[in-house]
Amino acid sequence: MYSKESPCACVLHVYAIMDFFDVSSMFEDVRRMNKRQLFYQGLNFAMIVSSALMIWKGLMVVTGSESPIVVVLSGSMEPAFQRGDLLFLTNYKEDPIRVGEIVVFKVEGREIPIVHRVLKIHEKENGDIKFLTKGDNNSVDDRGLYAPGQLWLQRKDVVGRARGFVPYIGMVTIIMNDYPKFKLILNFDVLMRCGKLKFTFLYRSSVQEKSSGNKT
Repeated sequence: MYSKESPCACVLHVYAIMDFFDVSSMFEDVRRMNKRQLFYQGLNFAMIVSSALMIWKGLMVVTGSESPIVVVLSGSMEPAFQRGDLLFLTNYKEDPIRVGEIVVFKVEGREIPIVHRVLKIHEKENGDIKFLTKGDNNSVDDRGLYAPGQLWLQRKDVVGRARGFVPYIGMVTIIMNDYPKFKLILNFDVLMRCGKLKFTFLYRSSVQEKSSGNKT
């Protein structure tokens, strides 16, 4: 199984773990800000969020996958992939699915998609492809994981095909999935720190402007 947590979020969460609750000085900066600076801060934050969404949408277009970067949550693909590995996916419709290829697929009734290897392919006379998958670390194929009565997967079930990976960088995502309260705390801490950086910059800029005005 995998999570759609982006690597940028993973990096920010790691940073938050390293230096957790030091946000008191940020609130002091906030109290010193005027309304115009607060407005600019909110605008900057909205631009950051919009830019992140645009980058993600761009990756979706380039890779052809609805989830171009994912985190492995289980050990069913060991030793090929370990828990916490970050996978890079593509999903070009013109590329044929081959035996031995590692795919991420959705199953009806399951919230979290699965990343497993293609075990068998069944091609019909009209060219339609059906295939069977299996985890490298599992003793049986995935028919027990498919929807009731489903024996094969189809091309429409595929989210993407694994093209590369970075080991263990997604372990923070696994921790957050196992402990949801911890995720909320980290997300709050990350937002506070991002805001602190912006507030500090704007406050110092304001002080510099006032100092320059007094000199003239």
